[in-house]
Amino acid sequence: MIALKLGQIAEAISGSLRVDGTDATSETVIDGPVHTDSREVEPGSIFFAKPGDVTDGHLFAPQAVERGAALLVVERPLELPVPQLVVDDVVVALGALAAEVVSRVRSLGRLRVVGITGSNGKTTTKNILRSMLEKVGPTIAPRGSFNNEVGAPMTMLELTEETEFLVVEMGASGAGEIARLVRMAKPDIGVVLKVGLAHAGEFGGIEATLAAKTEMVSDLAATDVAILNADDPRVASMADKTAARVLWFGLDARAEVSGRDVVATSRGTSFTLVVPSGEKRPVAFRVLGEHHVMNALAAAAVAHTLGVGADDIVAALESVQRAERWRMEVMGGARGVTIINDAYNASPDSMAAALKTLAQIAEPGTRTVAVLGEMSELGEFAGEEHDRIGLLAVRLNIGQLIVVGPAARRMHISTINEGSWDGESLYVDTPDEAYDLLAGTLKSGDTVLVKSSNSAGLRFLGDRLGDLFS
Repeated sequence: MIALKLGQIAEAISGSLRVDGTDATSETVIDGPVHTDSREVEPGSIFFAKPGDVTDGHLFAPQAVERGAALLVVERPLELPVPQLVVDDVVVALGALAAEVVSRVRSLGRLRVVGITGSNGKTTTKNILRSMLEKVGPTIAPRGSFNNEVGAPMTMLELTEETEFLVVEMGASGAGEIARLVRMAKPDIGVVLKVGLAHAGEFGGIEATLAAKTEMVSDLAATDVAILNADDPRVASMADKTAARVLWFGLDARAEVSGRDVVATSRGTSFTLVVPSGEKRPVAFRVLGEHHVMNALAAAAVAHTLGVGADDIVAALESVQRAERWRMEVMGGARGVTIINDAYNASPDSMAAALKTLAQIAEPGTRTVAVLGEMSELGEFAGEEHDRIGLLAVRLNIGQLIVVGPAARRMHISTINEGSWDGESLYVDTPDEAYDLLAGTLKSGDTVLVKSSNSAGLRFLGDRLGDLFS
């Protein structure tokens, strides 16, 4: 974090400073990293004692002090020999400090901030964009999927005075959450990838999801840029709800940053990149799946807006080997068996896209195997959406479907009820049962997709299969 005096931090987060029993004063400078996990604390750190659903960060403050924390942010005073800032809400304080740090670094005149949201693709787009911007200047982007009220501020607090680009992934499970993150980061560029049914159960339906995602662009200024998906009608509707200049990306004819001649294979996806100047460049993109081309185009649109040339954009795209751990990650290969581990997250849209990719990339005469688990957080839409994915597997003529876990069982039932399959769908209760079944039946030429929400744990099944055939 940038260097700040204790008094400045206290003012930024509306905290009451306690320095009893220490040598610190309000003029003491703190410049260490910020942590909410005591196990990650190092000398000079700020430890935010965040209450949680299961435990309470205050209980781990002594360990943070032992590891060298220079400041504690707490909701109640603790008998520990380090400076403390007592606040009403630790998470709110974390966000307030993030906003202060972004504001101070922005005042130096070089920082540009990019906010990314969407029902799918945020992490992949962020990773691609980081690879582009790092070639231009010092860039900060989230680790993993740091995109909520804690993770996004933690990313912002990694800023230094030298940072030129800050990429903030903004997720939400309800109204107002993206708006809160936008107020912290104040993006110069707001990106909306897709509005789908991911987390629809928490939002309360697709229209509520649309309203929440619109928060990304509704407060942008006329000098800012809204980068919108021309292929998604819900995202396209946001053009009327922002004062910012709109830049379109996608496969649609009106897209200014577009992908043409898209061809998906087991080695990746090739396409022609077209930028607003009309320049065209062939791209050999090693990430599997046409749906990831859209993420690549979104990242390219941001990079173009920030002055990155077409050749450098293509070089960055071609350097990306995978979207992220457990996202369309190609594994295995031994004995002719390919495993695609895409089980970090799943929504109806991403599940459908992954199945279509599986069907597209398989060589003629080989077998496709889909190992599918629950799509979580769909609420009242869960049953019909699991039915829909099962029927899609039938329509795509997937060679073998294995459904794992009671919450996903309707995928299996829907294929049976459809009537045109005879034994192509099997159901098992646990990932261990799925592993035993697959270990004994996979054969040379098989391409296996493992896909589920994180909570279903199939990513570890994918790893085991990858190890088995490595």
